[in-house]
Amino acid sequence: MTTDEQELLDYDETDEQSTTGNHASATGTGNNGTIATSKIQNGSDGSLQPKIGRGTYVSIHASGFKDFLLKPELLRAIMDCGFEHPSEVQHESIPQAILGTDIVCQAKSGMGKTAVFVLATLQQLEPVEGQVVAIIICHTRELAFQISREYERFCKYMTQVRVAVFFGGLPTKNDEDILKKNCPHIVVGTPGRILALAKSKALNLRHVKHFILDECDKVLESLDMRRDVQEIFKLTPHDKQVMMFSATLSKEIRPVCKKFMQDPMEIYIDDETKLTLHGLRQHYVKLRENEKNRKLIDLLDKLEFNQVVIFVKSVPRCTALCKLLSEQNFPAVEIHRGMPQEERLLRYKEFKEFQTRILVATNLFGRGMDIERVNIVFNYDMPEDTDTYLHRVARAGRFGTKGLAITYVADESDAAILNDVQSRFEVQITEMPDEIDVTTYIENR
Repeated sequence: MTTDEQELLDYDETDEQSTTGNHASATGTGNNGTIATSKIQNGSDGSLQPKIGRGTYVSIHASGFKDFLLKPELLRAIMDCGFEHPSEVQHESIPQAILGTDIVCQAKSGMGKTAVFVLATLQQLEPVEGQVVAIIICHTRELAFQISREYERFCKYMTQVRVAVFFGGLPTKNDEDILKKNCPHIVVGTPGRILALAKSKALNLRHVKHFILDECDKVLESLDMRRDVQEIFKLTPHDKQVMMFSATLSKEIRPVCKKFMQDPMEIYIDDETKLTLHGLRQHYVKLRENEKNRKLIDLLDKLEFNQVVIFVKSVPRCTALCKLLSEQNFPAVEIHRGMPQEERLLRYKEFKEFQTRILVATNLFGRGMDIERVNIVFNYDMPEDTDTYLHRVARAGRFGTKGLAITYVADESDAAILNDVQSRFEVQITEMPDEIDVTTYIENR
């Protein structure tokens, strides 16, 4: 065990045992391959029976969001977004989450995990002037920005609720002014900036009731981020709801997540092969390094697309490829760590709002970014591991829609990673054919 793991707060310690009595737990197997450690137990007839007390949950097969008995203002916003039926992860998690249960959840990308914690916190929220009651932490500024927009989208009819997003790269004074003059009830941000605001006393965490980590494996795997999260966590009240979400959650990081929680409900994909996305066609192209550009331009000419994301391995390659595409009359934008924060957000908004159709990006854009119209992803450079592959290709085929992922294989190490992907997810990634039926990767064709 590393020093940092030893430093993690552990709710098993004796002085904290008294508070865990509110939770009663039993382990059950959820629908469609999830394993849920939830507040349920089997009756003598095999049916699910509720336990009495906080966290009570009777499993129902919800036919729509209305079955979750959400506030009318929330249901109205959900209907405005065109959502009718919850996804599998929403069906499993929302009934528990709105009751204040701690949750650690791993579910495939594009299945609406963000909506779980957004709806759960808004459902439970009773806004008090000057009090921050929910903290949502993630590992990139772009993801923080996106989550804050999701909150704004769902609380459009909850006019008293205020949301703010704080992250590095922008002046701290702006954040301090917002907290002083127009204190939000919900704060979304990256660990470093949230900790800095808390240490300067600008951000008061004493009233926090909901503590959420999105892409929690990335946040907790980085020792620097983990330390920051621990410091923030210690500044919040002991009695709060903790929720953590990710598409990939290794067996090594799961115990670290649970150290922050009290008897959490655990939702995992039982079989890792189910992490691959339905409706997503996956092909590879074998070629030499110096053939990549020509092949990319040929394919962009040939394929029909709404929006495309092209992943590369470094900032210089990102900039060079974006310049090349623009010169070839493919108007492209780039997003990478080397550009100022304001510019990154501007490019992200342009792409999200369909002002540009081609995005060249590093792995910065590989996790959690939700752009509905992306239907083709290129791995111009092979991702470094199977997790990164999964997160990248998930940019296409969000929420079970159709999409196409094309991966370049330039050498033996590329081939080895592609073999690892096929082995881990038991998916057949075939060589790209000369012709692809457009109806297999574009909706409504």
